Amino acid sequence: MITETSAVAFRQNLGEMINQVQYRHDSVVINKDGKPVAALVDARLFERIRRMQGRFDALCQRIEAGFAHVPEAEGLAEIDAAVKRERTKARAPARKR
Repeated sequence: MITETSAVAFRQNLGEMINQVQYRHDSVVINKDGKPVAALVDARLFERIRRMQGRFDALCQRIEAGFAHVPEAEGLAEIDAAVKRERTKARAPARKR
């Protein structure tokens, strides 16, 4: 479960929030001026997020290396064309069988 709270309420209820995360494996989103600024998550979840971030960064580096020879404008034009094709497909009515 994800709980949202203000920064003031979080400070006032820190112990309770830590227990909620530790024992119920909930997450707490901390808002300041109505906008999310931080989150308190279970340590195991945080470790999974860190591992996934590492894998994502490695994948991005591989993609960058693989397309390093492609000029940026050409790559962006190709991405725009692919997005346009997929959006056109999504808008097309399904064919009757």
